[in-house]
Amino acid sequence: MQVAAATPDLPSILAADPGAIVETLAKEHGVTAHAVVEALPAAMRRFAPAGAFSDAMKDIAGWGEVTLIVHTDDGIMEFTGTIPPGEVGRGYFNLMARTGFHGHLRHERCAGLAFMERPFMGRLSASVLFLNIDGGIMFKVFVGRDEKRELLADQLAKFRALTERLAGGG
Repeated sequence: MQVAAATPDLPSILAADPGAIVETLAKEHGVTAHAVVEALPAAMRRFAPAGAFSDAMKDIAGWGEVTLIVHTDDGIMEFTGTIPPGEVGRGYFNLMARTGFHGHLRHERCAGLAFMERPFMGRLSASVLFLNIDGGIMFKVFVGRDEKRELLADQLAKFRALTERLAGGG
């Protein structure tokens, strides 16, 4: 007889460590990254529908230097710089740049966006997580920081305005 694994108490785990790395927590507890984000206190996360993908990317392209992270089992890749404008064509959201960050994103695999403000390593962090249809994270875009490692006030304001526009009141 096989014993079913206990369902992790993610809200309690996150209450103890609200800055835990989402992908790591998901892997450790056998749940999706989306489930981890949903377990965060409501004040730390808000969701927008998949249809907001293009609007979010177009807005982020105007923020200036941000950090984009792709976290896989094989590594954590970070890009710090400006996100180029993009448009949908031939089945992809195409980032329109010849150098720097560019490429073709499978926007139709996006299941929704999570806007998160929470502590990380003793400081406030603000990020947009692009959630995929498998419950994972396609990539994350973090509000930039200044030379004192504080969030850039103008970007934080743009992040919050985008959150309000796409995720509404919660």
